[in-house]
Amino acid sequence: MRIALEAAQAAAAAGETPVGAVVVDPATGEVVAVGANQPIGAHDPTAHAEIVALRAAAAKRGNYRLTGLTLYVTLEPCAMCAGAISHARIGRLVFGAEDVKGGAVVNGPRFFHQPTCHWRPQVEGGVLADEAGELLRSFFRARRGR
Repeated sequence: MRIALEAAQAAAAAGETPVGAVVVDPATGEVVAVGANQPIGAHDPTAHAEIVALRAAAAKRGNYRLTGLTLYVTLEPCAMCAGAISHARIGRLVFGAEDVKGGAVVNGPRFFHQPTCHWRPQVEGGVLADEAGELLRSFFRARRGR
């Protein structure tokens, strides 16, 4: 999660919402891919940190299925990202701060609990949530000039 937080800080430095994600192979400890939010810079509404990391991991592995890998992300994934996590067959999702407005894992639609969800990862939330949440709060405070 520390690597994901570093990616989130890099996103903030680039003017993006500070969210970072890391795909790890738990069997070896290998960091397969790292992603940071970049929808503004990439001119791509789908360039959330999770999607960026999943795309890089799939390219590196030569397979869109990332079964058995763990995705660490600093913020609870939205519905789009939860869908991508399901399609990638991620084995475990670990996230930091909850997203009451836009989250879709433990908030909102609770994507992985829907009967139409075909793959459900193990989910663990709240990991380094205070740090992840403070990074987001300070980013938006600075943008509002407070």
